[in-house]
Amino acid sequence: MTDMAGLTRADRQKAAAPALPPPRRLSPREKAAVIVRFLLAEGAALPLAKLPDHMQAALTEQIGQMRLVDRSTLALVVEEFLNELEQVGLAFPGGIEGALQVMDGHISANAASRLRRLAGASAKADPWDRLTQLPLERLMPVLEEESVEVAAVMLSKLPVARSAELLGKLPGEKARRVAYAVSLTGNVDPETVRRIGAALVAQLDAQPPRAFDTGPVERVGAILNVSGAQTRDAVLAGLEAEDAAFAAEVRKAIFTFVHLPARVVPRDVPKIVRIVDQPVLVTALAGAQADAEQTAAAEFILANMSQRLAQGLREEMAGRGKVKEKDAEAAMTAVINAVRQLEAAGEIVLVKDEE
Repeated sequence: MTDMAGLTRADRQKAAAPALPPPRRLSPREKAAVIVRFLLAEGAALPLAKLPDHMQAALTEQIGQMRLVDRSTLALVVEEFLNELEQVGLAFPGGIEGALQVMDGHISANAASRLRRLAGASAKADPWDRLTQLPLERLMPVLEEESVEVAAVMLSKLPVARSAELLGKLPGEKARRVAYAVSLTGNVDPETVRRIGAALVAQLDAQPPRAFDTGPVERVGAILNVSGAQTRDAVLAGLEAEDAAFAAEVRKAIFTFVHLPARVVPRDVPKIVRIVDQPVLVTALAGAQADAEQTAAAEFILANMSQRLAQGLREEMAGRGKVKEKDAEAAMTAVINAVRQLEAAGEIVLVKDEE
């Protein structure tokens, strides 16, 4: 018999401690529940909301079914989990949206649209995840064309700030009807909301890819902005004969020298004057004296700068003499380009026509 007196205190404690039970065999689903429960207990923030809904539900149900896990089983599961992590060499994004982000720019727009339609047809895919990430420019036409009820569901599912911005862009009467319809969406079941989202995604994906970033009105207006006055007037006259409504929209998009008093805030005139070369500005102001509307625009510029600078410009205009029409138009275009440059930089804000 071994003499217990000859053993150290640590040996005696080890001999007296009960043997740990062998680790339990757990299913993959149970192991996932153990790892999640362990990490949450340690204070880790897990992005479980990014998992598909059915996986979130299955994981929660499994956690609810389990009771106690002994230490040896916990240690084995954690060790196995760490070993699997160490063996990972490459991670792929989950879901078709993640895959499309990785492949963005490497596959055609038609292929991407087809994949999104297939993903939207899946019962497990939540179409609202994608709709909430789309820019307002793509959502607005859908909101305008859809029924009041669908628009109400759409605004209820989108983030509050985006919904408020979309609602503000709707015409007053439809905005009121949509706002009232939101109050009637309390009893809409989740499956109906999902189907509405899937239909909206399919409608958006059915739209062919656009070759131009701006609409036809903006493109024609931008071209006419830098065209000569005679060319501009002739084109507008032809457009009015062909399509009066389109011509009216183009006229609104045009911004030339004569529109300065209506579109530029008076306090912003000194900023414009500072970035235009003085000889060019003198040419524009002197050349504007040949037309009543252009003269009004020139006086608007002169009236909203320091009177000392304005007087100096008037003296140079008088000494400039008659300005060729071509030179005057080029100088006026340079002034408008300066205005556009300041607007793009966020230094000035142009007044809109409706304002």
